[in-house]
Amino acid sequence: MQSANMLLRKIVRSSVLPFAAQQRVQTDLFPLSRTLSLSLRLKQDKSCEPSEKLDLDEWKKVMKSGLQEEVSETVSEPKELSSLAAARETLEMWRLAGRAVPENISEEQLKTFMECPSKSAKKKYLKYLYLKELHKKKDKRKMDEKRERRLEAQDQASKTDDTKKSSFLCMWSSTMDKAYNWRAAQSMIFGQPLVFDMSYEKEMSVREVKNTVSQIVLSESCNRRSVDPFHIHFCNFKDDSLYHREFIKQYREAWGKLLITVTDQCYTEIFPKDKLIYLTADSPKVMKTFDHDKIYIVGSMVDRSIKTGVSLAQAKRLGLETAALPLEKYLLWSTGAKNLTLDQMMLVLLTLKDTADWKKALEFVPKRKYCGFVNKPVKELKKTLDLISTLKHGRGREEVQRQFAKSYPKK
Repeated sequence: MQSANMLLRKIVRSSVLPFAAQQRVQTDLFPLSRTLSLSLRLKQDKSCEPSEKLDLDEWKKVMKSGLQEEVSETVSEPKELSSLAAARETLEMWRLAGRAVPENISEEQLKTFMECPSKSAKKKYLKYLYLKELHKKKDKRKMDEKRERRLEAQDQASKTDDTKKSSFLCMWSSTMDKAYNWRAAQSMIFGQPLVFDMSYEKEMSVREVKNTVSQIVLSESCNRRSVDPFHIHFCNFKDDSLYHREFIKQYREAWGKLLITVTDQCYTEIFPKDKLIYLTADSPKVMKTFDHDKIYIVGSMVDRSIKTGVSLAQAKRLGLETAALPLEKYLLWSTGAKNLTLDQMMLVLLTLKDTADWKKALEFVPKRKYCGFVNKPVKELKKTLDLISTLKHGRGREEVQRQFAKSYPKK
């Protein structure tokens, strides 16, 4: 019995254990050899038959199959790693060949690249990653440049802070602010009212409302710094509206200290209708002179989509008089829409109020929209343009030339 056990141990050590040692599973086989010896000892106690070799062969087969399964599980990871390394080598070769290949690629992107069904799909995916990487680099470069410019501006500001913080300049700025505030306070008692109609929030997008509020802030600043400011009224102004939230963002703590009148009432409930004039570019009536006894209304609207007739319809609904600035009468209009921003409208009205000179007032119109000021009446200009067009087309050339000579004789 003992000799049989010793023989079995020698066979296991000589055949199975070296194989297991090569596969790094030697420690797992020692308990198996013990169980095998115990099972054989029990079999020998029951019946001493010459079938031990066959049982041992079957056990070897079972052990080898189990070891092969374990080895296959452990070998699958190196195979996957080798495939990823091969994919990285192909990418490096493509990069050296001058193809659009990203510099940095993650394992997930590499697996997606390996799962592409065709070579063209792989090229398209790599090009997508390459362009994405270029955009990231470009955005990063822009951010770095912006940061450098900001730091340079801060350095320059810090250098000039010494001069700005002098006592004389601080005293000058504080006294000027007091003077401006005093003028604005006087305008609330004695000044001519100017109404901003704040009922166009539903007609605009959020971006347009933000632009409107920024233009009104500039208008209020220009009005406060003028010699004879208007008394500004914000009519149809609702609390907790988009206008209100944007004004709080712009003014912050100064919103409650502004020397203006803010009300949710309509302007027809505050002022008499016969004194109200609604300024709109769609009005058929042209404004000739500035009337100091009238109350002008400006629509608080930035219209990027050029919705014509909105403010005109509002004025007609309320039965108010309308007027448009005489842009065509004084300007040779070339391109663009005949709509001005709210701060430009404020500067035009302030200049008209102070000087009553249309040429000075219309200098605030952007110069890209007109060629120059009109020197002759508009009717004569239209005649000359019609004559020139007929001369170009060659219709009754001699007759047109005679009319042109009669209308414009040589000096």
